Amino acid sequence: MAQIVATIKIMPKSPESDLSSIQNSAEDEIKKFAGETQIKAEQEPIAFGLKALKIIFVMDEDKGSTETLEEAIKIIPGVNSVETIDVRRAIG
Repeated sequence: MAQIVATIKIMPKSPESDLSSIQNSAEDEIKKFAGETQIKAEQEPIAFGLKALKIIFVMDEDKGSTETLEEAIKIIPGVNSVETIDVRRAIG
């Protein structure tokens, strides 16, 4: 069973949205979806003080699509949109 490294991009509703709260909730959803896994989060400046949250995590390839994870993250308070922006098979 191969491992996948996926990156999701979360856009908050406004620059005042609490990114640390969104990050904690999103990481909880990722752990529910992928199990205990490696997670890395970073903030990406967009414009006018707005920052996107990019979360990179490892999951089993047999989990399939990340659509159910995206739907779970979309309902977190303060989240405007969620998009899987990169999926790669881990080597090694």
